[in-house]
Amino acid sequence: MLVLLAAGALLAGACGGDDQEAADDGDDGGLAADTATTNGPSDGGTDDVAGSGGTSPGAAALDDLDLQLTEVAAAESPTSLVTRPGTGGLYVAERAGTVRALAIAGSGADRTYELADEPLIDISDDVVADGERGLLDIEWAEDGAVLYLSYSLAPGGDTRVDAYDVDDDVLDTGSRREILAVDQPFANHNGGDIEFGPDGYLYVALGDGGSGGDPRGNGQDTGALLGKILRLDPAAPAGGRAYGIPADNPFADGGGAPEVWLYGVRNPWRIAFDPGSGDLWVADVGQNAWEEIDMLPAADGGGRGANLGWNAREGAHDYGGGSAPEGAIEPVYEYSHDEGCSITGGVVVDGGGVPGLEGAYVFSDYCEGVLRAVRVSDGEVVDERVFDDVTINSPVSFGVDAGGDVYVLSLGGTIARIDPA
Repeated sequence: MLVLLAAGALLAGACGGDDQEAADDGDDGGLAADTATTNGPSDGGTDDVAGSGGTSPGAAALDDLDLQLTEVAAAESPTSLVTRPGTGGLYVAERAGTVRALAIAGSGADRTYELADEPLIDISDDVVADGERGLLDIEWAEDGAVLYLSYSLAPGGDTRVDAYDVDDDVLDTGSRREILAVDQPFANHNGGDIEFGPDGYLYVALGDGGSGGDPRGNGQDTGALLGKILRLDPAAPAGGRAYGIPADNPFADGGGAPEVWLYGVRNPWRIAFDPGSGDLWVADVGQNAWEEIDMLPAADGGGRGANLGWNAREGAHDYGGGSAPEGAIEPVYEYSHDEGCSITGGVVVDGGGVPGLEGAYVFSDYCEGVLRAVRVSDGEVVDERVFDDVTINSPVSFGVDAGGDVYVLSLGGTIARIDPA
């Protein structure tokens, strides 16, 4: 449900906004859950090796781990933390429209972090940053020479993805290229995550367009861009577009919008690729009852043409009198609104400074702010843990540095590293 809290907090449950239907009100509940479900007919299964959604050789049982969060920096409503390929530099997106470098000095426990005073870029004049909107994500091209920004365009809040050339540490504002423009009918359910996949293509996660219950039916309409994860080739524009359509996109030859990779999502608040296997993880914010995680194994197509069920299904449950569409993928994990209200998707741990956490998908809930982790093997959850004593206020995103260390961002301003306790 993304809901704006006081003092500028974003994304606590994507049901907010003036256009929200009264029936869309959900309960903000307690700690997130133990309920797990297995994937549906399109699951391909994964090997029990590091980075495959399984248990890595050095992994410990999650119950045996003691973790803590170490605050390393403060930013103004940070929404994204990414590593620049080729340099290892860290960059932070701030909701109002700025991107700043986060410099690291030293090593190990003695590392220090300093957020640059001067932004790499400031597009705040072009960004609307209320409700569930703002500068929602940033991503570097694989060569580190292009920075992509995903944001809500002022004044109406429509989705934009722009690209800028960066030489050394200087961004050329005159190089701006509009890659994607999508109209947003309501102020909520924007999605906004952008990630380059292991195939070199740009994946764009878009919510269903907002209000409540997907009144326009975008989730199940393969001809609409909303309620989808798109797959684009921004390096090879073609056909009058600022991007190319990968030839193996499921609707590249018709039957739906050619940009669509998978559909049936409500508000995917963070997607991630397993750095070892390439499996795609999707954290989809629920309506009134269920938060879900979907895992699409690379060995089974990585979600190509997959239907995740919304708005006929919320998690693994029928919604609004609907039933599971034929072939729909069931979530690999879900938890109820008795135990949380808005999932904040995370990352698959691959190395870093927490021995034993390898291969786990770590995530949180915006309302509860408790660190959580699951491990999946052969399409089933084989280990899970709620780290009750590891909390952060209003967790909005996760990031990973060049060494594999994982960070949690609070919309309240904190950037914290996950460390052994």
